Amino acid sequence: MPNRFKDGPMTETQKDRPWLIRTYAGHSTAAASNALYRSNLERGQTGLSVAFDLPTQTGYDSDHVLSRGEVGKVGVPVSHLGDMRALFDQIPLEQMNTSMTINATAPWLLALYIAVAEEQGADVSQLQGTVQNDLIKEYLSRGTYICPPAPSLKMIADVAEYCYTHVPKWNPMNVCSYHLQEAGATPEQELAFALATATAVLDQLRPRVAEEDFPKLVGRISFFVNAGIRFVTEMCKMRAFVDLWDEICAERYGVEDPKHRRFRYGVQVNSLGLTEQQPENNVYRILIEMLAVTLSKKARARAVQLPAWNEALGLPRPWDQQWSMRMQQILAYETDLLEFDDLFDGNPAVDAKVELLKQGARAELANLDGMGGAISAIDYMKGRLVESNSERLSRIEAGETIVVGVNKWQKGEPSPLMTSDGGIMVVDPATEADQIERLNAWRAERNEGAVKAALADLRAAAAEGRNVMPASVAAAKAGVTTGEWAAQMRAVHGEYRGPTGVAKGQSNKTEGLDDLRAAVDSVSDRLGRRLKFLVGKPGLDGHSNGAEQIAVRARDCGMDIAYEGIRLTPAEIVEAARNDKAHVIGLSILSGSHIPLVEDLLGQMRQAGLGEIPLIVGGIIPEEDAKRLKAMGVARVYTPKDFELNTIMADIVTLVDPAAVAAQ
Repeated sequence: MPNRFKDGPMTETQKDRPWLIRTYAGHSTAAASNALYRSNLERGQTGLSVAFDLPTQTGYDSDHVLSRGEVGKVGVPVSHLGDMRALFDQIPLEQMNTSMTINATAPWLLALYIAVAEEQGADVSQLQGTVQNDLIKEYLSRGTYICPPAPSLKMIADVAEYCYTHVPKWNPMNVCSYHLQEAGATPEQELAFALATATAVLDQLRPRVAEEDFPKLVGRISFFVNAGIRFVTEMCKMRAFVDLWDEICAERYGVEDPKHRRFRYGVQVNSLGLTEQQPENNVYRILIEMLAVTLSKKARARAVQLPAWNEALGLPRPWDQQWSMRMQQILAYETDLLEFDDLFDGNPAVDAKVELLKQGARAELANLDGMGGAISAIDYMKGRLVESNSERLSRIEAGETIVVGVNKWQKGEPSPLMTSDGGIMVVDPATEADQIERLNAWRAERNEGAVKAALADLRAAAAEGRNVMPASVAAAKAGVTTGEWAAQMRAVHGEYRGPTGVAKGQSNKTEGLDDLRAAVDSVSDRLGRRLKFLVGKPGLDGHSNGAEQIAVRARDCGMDIAYEGIRLTPAEIVEAARNDKAHVIGLSILSGSHIPLVEDLLGQMRQAGLGEIPLIVGGIIPEEDAKRLKAMGVARVYTPKDFELNTIMADIVTLVDPAAVAAQ
């Protein structure tokens, strides 16, 4: 291959086409999200990326008890065909490339999408886009799973098989390493865990299609990755992904056509690395991280979506999303990046780093294979992620990893970008009631006989091991709701409680914790038993990284912790506090639903006679909301700026110390 770094730029006719420019968006209602999509398309966005709210992601209707406070917060609620119809009103789906970030309910949302496309008169075989449809990373990092791993893997394969036959231009699975990095994965772990997920799915798919057709199906598997701030390492990681995927496709699956071995991926750069402190600095972080996935032609993303500068504060406004989209457009259309071949071919430093990453990933892949593959190794991978994340946070706390504005150069001028609206968009609380009213109207107007027949066939398909996609499309057209679809899957396959990754008992990572451990021992003596700390994740927010790290540090400080993972109702948390005789309760809520959930929990605590137990809350919580929570009776509120976990541990000790309480 000629070295274009030496040979010079390509001619104008050779200039590469830009990647798909997307903005991850959706909020409040289908109609409001539709207006946002159409506006973004008019501003130059070239593909859609749909964010669904947590009830939709986890298979609950908007009026379910677990949906309270979550409707329309982190995405758009889609409860039935009418919602999907409104979401894409006046957007011709046959001409669109749509990415839907959906996993446990991926078969259902794709069925709704196909039904709407058919209503529009589209040729379904021409539809282009992606459903994420990666359940393995949900067990490890994101938490929007419904069923156990084995039936979930089968449903992933159902979607892939159906798409291959009926929607051949659609990517039926987007192997997602994005959330793995957010959960603490090292580059080697991100490579290995994502590739192990892909092979688990392909192994499931292989017997379903004719041998001669399998390479084409391999070619439809795509990836969705993360790009962090160490952009040289991240660029090398992407080149390692390209090489390793080509190697796996050729050696494990015998795919001969290089086109079907191509590593095709979309990217969102690292939202986890965005800071609440000095948030304007996030613009630079986003730009640098985007370079990691665009500079190298050999490993360039096929689609890019960027977070907004203020996502560590809350929901970005349309202007904030537009600013991030303009960043992509300037790089793609104003610079000469796309006029050159790969800039890094033949670079010895890059080659050496890529090889090192591949060696580490191959070793981890061999380890996972020895355990029986990704499905069998879920507990192991979850534990490794929690451990890696703990080490990452410890380096930030110790100042070994510098985060500008967080642990170094904290002083600065107030940001003029923080305007009177707090610099974020707030979803109107009335949205939830409006959505529930529309849902009830939908149920009242549909043909109940058709719904019951469709649900019976769907349940039979799941029970008999048939592909659930045909029955799902029929159910979508009959008027079945998201919660009703998922209820059939739960009835047949059962629900699943994923591993927390938080081991019981103290670890040996106690450096710098001597004073805290002594304080916990002293307070425990005064309490008459070991200080009991209950960590809870109410609602549907599955981002458990913060809760896990709080639980791990509390454990290492000598506290008796209770942490049962995600997706608990306030009633379940109150019951656990009563049974465990908790001295303090800590909630982690990152979905923006903190006000209604905390209000509900505090009310139930008082009714249960537990009103004296201190409650602390952490999450993406605007300052005004923090004041409201404290006025309700919350003892402490923590946001991402409170990165020093030992300070939080010291606060917990003080809150439950009988001597400190008596002195007040």
